[in-house]
Amino acid sequence: MIEIHQDKDNSYRFSLKTKSGHTLLNSVTFLSKSEVNKVIADLNTLLDEQSIFERKTDHSGKFLFNLKDRDGKIIGNSLLYGSEAGMENGIKNIKNRIASISKLGTL
Repeated sequence: MIEIHQDKDNSYRFSLKTKSGHTLLNSVTFLSKSEVNKVIADLNTLLDEQSIFERKTDHSGKFLFNLKDRDGKIIGNSLLYGSEAGMENGIKNIKNRIASISKLGTL
């Protein structure tokens, strides 16, 4: 499930969620609804790109990743993970979720 949110300043962002409603990824802010819809529509085409996931460690040793488009612009940020394996599983879950949403035609 993808939820689109409109913020008070009329910007937009989206959240990619599991079937049970847990958040997998929060997007950055987009200036228009058409921009956020274009990014969402392009998500499935990014899955074959190896460089779209930027893996990182924060100052407290937690793991996270950024999702990037083909131009290297950050699209969204993950939640924090306690282990590298957890982060890798999160990436796998996002890929699977995007693929399953795409098959349903809701991207």
